[in-house]
Amino acid sequence: MEQINPQHVSETNQEYDRAKALKDFDDAKVGVKGVVDAGITTLPQIFVMPPDDQDITTPCDNGNKKLPNTSEFPQFKVPLVDLKDIDDDSPRRKQIVKEIRHACETWGFFQVLHHGIPQHTMDNMIERVRRFNEQPNEVRREFYSRDKIKKVRFNSNFDLYKAKAANWRDT
Repeated sequence: MEQINPQHVSETNQEYDRAKALKDFDDAKVGVKGVVDAGITTLPQIFVMPPDDQDITTPCDNGNKKLPNTSEFPQFKVPLVDLKDIDDDSPRRKQIVKEIRHACETWGFFQVLHHGIPQHTMDNMIERVRRFNEQPNEVRREFYSRDKIKKVRFNSNFDLYKAKAANWRDT
């Protein structure tokens, strides 16, 4: 059984081998939670966006750069799509489809209201995900896979080997 070495995935010196760090992370089959459980104390380099690709600044009036202040951008609110009456063959259905398209094209995600899923079902799902992730690494490893055909699988970052930086999350 392979164990994850927290020092290896968090290497930040000039000898950093991204391909090896990605493979080691993936081969450990424990995901982000497994890395945390292994005792890391710094963010692993595979999760750090290369400096040239970091675009977290906005231009100021004087041409300098500064970190954005969310209070300066009140227009940045997660799109909200209300599915009420989506089953009706009406102009409202077309409007909902238009709102979803716009949210996907501009944000890539949206929040849904009136989706018809009972709150207890959603709460139960979240609890089961939590319970799965709290299991020992050995149990979670059995489900770790990059095989898209599998109906039930666990992995970290579907685009791990393609993205410029891995996301700090498990799926």
